[in-house]
Amino acid sequence: MKKRPILVMVAFVCMLIFPLAACSNTSTTIQVAEVTRSIFYAPQYVALEKGFFADEGLDVELKTTWGGDKTMTTLISGGADVALVGSETSIYVYSQGATDPVINFAQLTQTDGTFLIARERKPNFKWEDLKGSTFLGQRKGGMPQMSGEYVLKQKGVDPHNDLDLIQSIEFANIPNAFASGTGDYVQLFEPTASIFEKEGKGHIIASFGEESGHLPYTSFMAKESYLEENKEDMKKFTRALYKAQTWVQEHSAKEIAEVIHPYFEDTELELLETVVERYKSQGSFATDPILDEEEWNNLKNVMDAAGELPKDVNHNTLVNTEIATKVIQE
Repeated sequence: MKKRPILVMVAFVCMLIFPLAACSNTSTTIQVAEVTRSIFYAPQYVALEKGFFADEGLDVELKTTWGGDKTMTTLISGGADVALVGSETSIYVYSQGATDPVINFAQLTQTDGTFLIARERKPNFKWEDLKGSTFLGQRKGGMPQMSGEYVLKQKGVDPHNDLDLIQSIEFANIPNAFASGTGDYVQLFEPTASIFEKEGKGHIIASFGEESGHLPYTSFMAKESYLEENKEDMKKFTRALYKAQTWVQEHSAKEIAEVIHPYFEDTELELLETVVERYKSQGSFATDPILDEEEWNNLKNVMDAAGELPKDVNHNTLVNTEIATKVIQE
């Protein structure tokens, strides 16, 4: 009879423990808005597909918002917790007097991701060959166009005086415009650049990524208030990303292509491998999530050269390296 109270107590303790254990297995949902769907963002898809976010207890819901303006609007309005977009957008928002500025906390890519495409093969291409040509560029104020202009100027080509520069075509329509006969040269992302080469519509003759140096081309960012209120979750998010970045560095382009293929089902695996290898070989994928001051200053130089830097913003104003640094030091 004396054992009965003990059994009751054990049952009571179990009732308390099991719900707590169940709660500990729940995931935190983080909504991420990516500016476009691109092989350029391979480490992000590796983190998702390899379960690195899930291992941290995070349920990352990814949506593509197609364009810097739309992505930033989605983030600011609360339609996403985190945005993957060019770091220049955080400067644009800050310069407009944002009371809750957008903070860069983890870098994904560290070079330009575009390539120069010509209609014909040019084995002896020199940048001055562009002078007098019609150049199909990117959107004014966007990172691809600013980085492209920066490279051209470094090579002695004035994009607004030496070229017939076309910037009036929507981003999604640029490849079709070139394929239809508009322009002598075009600036394109992958996999479109490689597809054009494979189909004989154009030929890759130079990489803007190799020429522009390191800069925070795309980074994960969130509103300052969100980072402050979700410190532990953001640390988990960054840890998962760092795992993916390390995995990408340690594995072949073929292995990476196989992992991220579900996100690019319409792209042949062989082509996917080619694109990954091209980005990997030129160091486009950031090897860690830290956005350092040198890269930030290079970004401002690129923006300033294009006449698009609204104001000088210090690195520590819009960049949080504390989270990434702690993750790497673990």
